[in-house]
Amino acid sequence: MSEKKITLPHHHSEKDNRLVEEMPSLKTIKTVADAMKQLGDPSRLRIFWLLCHCEECVINIAAATEMSSPAVSHHLKLLKSAGLIVANRNGKEMYYRAADTDIVLKLHHTIEEVARISCPD
Repeated sequence: MSEKKITLPHHHSEKDNRLVEEMPSLKTIKTVADAMKQLGDPSRLRIFWLLCHCEECVINIAAATEMSSPAVSHHLKLLKSAGLIVANRNGKEMYYRAADTDIVLKLHHTIEEVARISCPD
């Protein structure tokens, strides 16, 4: 299947055509948009930031964020479905941490740059 070449109706510069040719795919943009959508919620953003620095169980995440365990579980489900965190079972306990992906690393660094905070030691 050949890729359709997009031609802009108005030709302003060669840069316009290069930008269109190099535009990220819809799949790539959807992945980024989904991740950013999940982090648009302050509670999920706090949980994500915490899990970028440690692996933790629901009870401790709830205590750290001053939220109920069911609320934390709901947010964890959404973060996990967006591929931002992963879960690990140890006996009966589930532990969560940030996924080891490029997008997670970049989002983590962006959060800290925007908020002007640094990683704890």
